[in-house]
Amino acid sequence: MATPGQPTSYKPEYDELAHNYCLLGATNEVLAGFFGVTSRTIDNWIATHPDFAHAVYRGRAVADARVVRALFDRACGFSHQISRTTLYQGKEQTVTNRVSYPPDTQACMFWLRNRQRQYWQARAEAPLEVADDMAALLGAAGESMRHAGA
Repeated sequence: MATPGQPTSYKPEYDELAHNYCLLGATNEVLAGFFGVTSRTIDNWIATHPDFAHAVYRGRAVADARVVRALFDRACGFSHQISRTTLYQGKEQTVTNRVSYPPDTQACMFWLRNRQRQYWQARAEAPLEVADDMAALLGAAGESMRHAGA
């Protein structure tokens, strides 16, 4: 029994192309544009062609790992060496410098809010008992300030 619809335009050589394009961060929509099909067709190829799906997922995993590593380095700070060749008094010389980048607070917050949401929410809500205790302490502090001023 033949399957309904048009014959697939999928070719096995698309596996490597999709893998390489996903290494660059391609989404299903971008892959669809590259192959000249719809994003739904890419979804179907992923569902029906295991080699294609594996190539796409492998490429995306590598790309995501590179970005995670870069974000981690940015959050913690990092340094690296830069070498350049210059011409000094008619002679080529290689100069090597170590460049350091300090930790980036926003990268830290992004990392922590996504990895440890329970501790690093943008608006941490105190438990009810803690809020009641704080209100009592603030009330007592205000009362003592009124008596000290009187």
